[in-house]
Amino acid sequence: MERRFEVRKAQLLAACEVDDELSEGVLGDLRRFVMPFAQSMLRSETRVHVREYVEGLLSDAESKNAEAIAYLHGMDRQAIQHFVGSANWDERPLIEELARQVAKEIGEADGVIVFDPSAHEKKGVESVGVAPQYSGRHAKITNCQMGIYMAYASRQEQALVDERLYLPKEWARDRGRREKCGVPKHIRYRRRQDLALEMLRTSGKLLPHGWVTGDDEMGHPSRFRRALSRMHERYLMAVPSNVTIRDLEGRSPKGRGQCGRKKVRAFEQMRRWLTHRPAGDWTELTVRNGEKGPVTVQCLKRRVRAKNERRTPGPIELLFVMRSPVDGGWKNDFFLSNAAKETPLEELARVAKAEHRVEECLERSKGEVGLSDYEVRTWRGWHHHHALCFLAVWFLTARTIWGKKADAGADRPADQGAVRVTAA
Repeated sequence: MERRFEVRKAQLLAACEVDDELSEGVLGDLRRFVMPFAQSMLRSETRVHVREYVEGLLSDAESKNAEAIAYLHGMDRQAIQHFVGSANWDERPLIEELARQVAKEIGEADGVIVFDPSAHEKKGVESVGVAPQYSGRHAKITNCQMGIYMAYASRQEQALVDERLYLPKEWARDRGRREKCGVPKHIRYRRRQDLALEMLRTSGKLLPHGWVTGDDEMGHPSRFRRALSRMHERYLMAVPSNVTIRDLEGRSPKGRGQCGRKKVRAFEQMRRWLTHRPAGDWTELTVRNGEKGPVTVQCLKRRVRAKNERRTPGPIELLFVMRSPVDGGWKNDFFLSNAAKETPLEELARVAKAEHRVEECLERSKGEVGLSDYEVRTWRGWHHHHALCFLAVWFLTARTIWGKKADAGADRPADQGAVRVTAA
């Protein structure tokens, strides 16, 4: 190797070294961060394991399972495996404390609660809830466990705050498999939308919000949208392009029908209805600044009636369509809402983008803190691992927020982020 390259290599390696003082500072912040969560644990041993497990999730271990985390701390793997897989401790106090912190740090009155199913591909049939199911990430039916995730998004940041494991019908009815994996007796088969409503009733009340949104799998059933309206929640739910609608603002056909009634516009699938829209119907909006310049989308809205599962017309809803440029064409996203017709397009676009931001949040959780790396098979272990992963990724997000706040004023100390962690 030439001398000039050797010198440059040494400079790059030196820049990658983490100062011992900085490393200790991060660990100190992490331990103070974990403290209010661990305090809900009754046993001191369990409180220590909470910290150790979260540290392992945030480490550079290749796999973030119990065995790798135990080896990282020089411990017997059975202690950590028992802690996460079968120990009798309740993860709900951790989830509630997380929701309170998220509300305090990034909460806004018009924040967005987002529901998003996400699959964890698994081999075999022994792990709780694993079955051939459709995975949106793989765009096919695959052997997996399905989690229904609740996230919170504001203008500042987004965070995962709650989850439910979807138990397929064949699992819910199989007493032997249930007992083997420790599924509680009161757990019955419930639709994915029912699991979302349960999270909204529990964790949702801790989060200031003005909207509820989710992907088209969640938003397609009209019964879910009706349930949100009964809960006085304002929703903007994605729906598939084959939903059948009647445009209530379009020009009605001339003349009268056989019974003398005035003709009305026929029902048609949204993707077909969209082909009739003139260029003047679209409004162009800038949603963010990208690396290559402003990122723009085109939007429109209409008052419509959509047919429900019984193929009968539902209530009046607001149809919102947002299309983005993709490979020289357009990608159309369809949403139905119970919002007022006067709701600005900019606000509808902001809420629609929140759903995509949470998809990125899930990918970050899987990539950085091992959300899918668990090797537990039990009901309890699945929920334990998920709650601790939520804490780990929230620590990363919170440090970013505290760092921004610390840099906001010239007179504020450089370690203001650490002060915030201590106060927590």
